[in-house]
Amino acid sequence: MVHTIYKKQQLNCDIEEAWKFFSSANNLAIITPPEMNFTVLTKMEDDEIFEGMIIDYYVSPIMGIEMKWKTEITHVDFQKSFTDFQKKGPYKLWNHHHEFIVNDYGVFMKDVVKYELPFGFLGEIAHKLFVRKKIEHIFDYRHKVLEELFNTKKKL
Repeated sequence: MVHTIYKKQQLNCDIEEAWKFFSSANNLAIITPPEMNFTVLTKMEDDEIFEGMIIDYYVSPIMGIEMKWKTEITHVDFQKSFTDFQKKGPYKLWNHHHEFIVNDYGVFMKDVVKYELPFGFLGEIAHKLFVRKKIEHIFDYRHKVLEELFNTKKKL
């Protein structure tokens, strides 16, 4: 069964700052809970993402078990949106679309994640027992860190 997560957050910054931060795979570790031991393995000359870009990571999503995760950037609309798709990792499907909308307050960010677990009904049981909560925890942590990074700046 395919599940969908919708998240949104207002960021107090301009589009250039938001795009630079979110399009850099190296910043993913900053917005991922520390207990997941998220490590970017791909060495990048610069942080500019492009369609077809492959990024490899290590992540420990459950009980400290280290797993490889490989994503491909499948869509880029400069300073508007990009999509990363899991090519190899813990999910049967993981498709994450990031959208950035400039407004009077800065940048409104929207995330839509479509995901599916492996193992059929056993995966669905795991989803109900702990996976959904773990994904919510990851996005809650991300929201908190982004609030600190972008929305606690003092206005001059």
